[in-house]
Amino acid sequence: MDAFLQLLAEWGYLGMFISAFLAGTILPFSSEAVLLTCISLGLDPLLSVSSTAIGNILGGMTCYWIGHLGKMEWIHKYFKVDQKKLDRAARFIHGRGAWMAMFSFLPIIGDAMLIVLGLMRANIWIVAIAMSIGKVVRYSVLAAATLGIINSL
Repeated sequence: MDAFLQLLAEWGYLGMFISAFLAGTILPFSSEAVLLTCISLGLDPLLSVSSTAIGNILGGMTCYWIGHLGKMEWIHKYFKVDQKKLDRAARFIHGRGAWMAMFSFLPIIGDAMLIVLGLMRANIWIVAIAMSIGKVVRYSVLAAATLGIINSL
């Protein structure tokens, strides 16, 4: 584990929150590594999943608001989200609406989906609820797998 991920793991719940927030934005970052390390070190799984999910949801809402601003030149220039990624996300969402935010945890396309939902002015409450469901389920499954709960079923 590189030094920054190790530092975040040492910070415990706050480190999980920070890593998940960064991962939820357009920055390429791995909140899973910090979450799994902290659970492996004995931190409470429920608090770990909660702090990670809250950070990731807030990071995802940052992507939504980037899209909501509607400044395409900013999205491309400052946030380095290319048009191909946005087009792919728009095709994935097309005709399905704000509930597609449930899949914002997907690698490569997830952040772009939230930006596109912001550009579309999708209902913020549905986006937030759907995104929360997807991210909480994802982190819960990862935590359960780490603890061996899934394997024992």
